[in-house]
Amino acid sequence: MLMTQFLLIRHAVNDFVKTHKLAGWTPGVHLSDEGKAQAEVLGARLADAPINQLYASPLERTMETAEAIRQHHPNLTIQHHPDVGEVRYGDWEGQVIGELAQRKMWSVVQEYPSRAYFPNGETMRGVQVRVVDAIEELAARHPGETVAIVFHADLIKMALAHFLGMHLDNFQRIVVSPASISSVYLGFGRPYVGSMNDVAHIQQLERERKQNQEQEPE
Repeated sequence: MLMTQFLLIRHAVNDFVKTHKLAGWTPGVHLSDEGKAQAEVLGARLADAPINQLYASPLERTMETAEAIRQHHPNLTIQHHPDVGEVRYGDWEGQVIGELAQRKMWSVVQEYPSRAYFPNGETMRGVQVRVVDAIEELAARHPGETVAIVFHADLIKMALAHFLGMHLDNFQRIVVSPASISSVYLGFGRPYVGSMNDVAHIQQLERERKQNQEQEPE
């Protein structure tokens, strides 16, 4: 079986962060100006990548990030994939994070996620199974191809934990920054994790901004 390369890409910064609420599947959450700049340099970073397929969670912030990639690959179509969509937080969705952090279940989510569940939503174990199954299905569908998926931090961390052989309870140890790229290779045998949280393009953006600020007259 040919090996499929996956680029697991987190969406760029969104404008919901300032509300200090849990976005989840809340509609209308778009990239901020900072997020648009991040998505632009992400797209440029991947301009020469041999991407054969481009998938995205169906939410606005992921679709907008994916579109920045597609601008450099006009032959591709962004394909919605609900199974890489954000965690279904149920009653927690849209709630103030500071208030949620006072609940007992919040510490379970952080320290013992394999037992965590969201009222009228998903379990964390269920989310990991969902995203891993989606990636495995895409590997079978696109053998030997390079598949980019734009989705969400926790789901990327859960997928990486699975392919690294880590227990779900340790997945929060993995860092997945906005507009970062991680790579996984799936074939017939063992999986390979090629990179995690590659943010070289974001670091370059920040360096250029700093240089521009230093050059501005007082």
